[in-house]
Amino acid sequence: MIAMVSASAAGAVLLWSAPTIAAYAAAKALHRRHPRAWTVPLLLAPAVMLVVVLALHGSYAEYLRGTHWLLALLGPATVAFAVPVWEQRALLRRHAAALAVGMLVGSTVSILTAWWLASWLGVGGELRLSLVPRSVSTPFAMTVAGDIGGVPDLAAVFVVFTGVLGATIGQALLRWLPLRSTLARGALFGMGAHGAGVAQAHRVGAEEGAVAGLVMVLVGALNVLVAPLLAMALR
Repeated sequence: MIAMVSASAAGAVLLWSAPTIAAYAAAKALHRRHPRAWTVPLLLAPAVMLVVVLALHGSYAEYLRGTHWLLALLGPATVAFAVPVWEQRALLRRHAAALAVGMLVGSTVSILTAWWLASWLGVGGELRLSLVPRSVSTPFAMTVAGDIGGVPDLAAVFVVFTGVLGATIGQALLRWLPLRSTLARGALFGMGAHGAGVAQAHRVGAEEGAVAGLVMVLVGALNVLVAPLLAMALR
């Protein structure tokens, strides 16, 4: 019986993980050749997998069971951003005060605007609470959403859309706004677009990527720490 259960679990992992990885790899290759908003892997790969799941008459629960190990890798991937942060520690130390103020203000604005916009659109309950941590990287956002009464899986979806949209808008803002310092350019991506923004910031420059990574991680940690207070304030 145990062997049959193990074989079934292994089959589910292979059934859903293999096409997910293949879809992401194909989307990444396509984006390198045709860098457009609709070819961003974080958008294109989930869209492809949605079609695959529906075609195979699968359910979200089945898909999650087969790909949960991929979700677990988000934690180590986030920690990996510490490498460029360490390499640029001198720059970050010089601007510690400005970064702290920017992260506090940016995090507050993102939470309040998400709450007010959801309220204005008539969205309430768990859905609204799931929207609140949209500007935090996925591992942190899922934790915050669960702590304040939202749905972690929904929060992850909102994070992806926010990241892709933020990274796209961030590229345009760099052309329109007079942001000449590496600090300002990096913080823009790290605060507004978390993981996707950090990847985009690294394309701009090494220092921008380090600042964006630091902002993303610290903002996520800050939100997790204040989640209990946030839960009491939003209810």
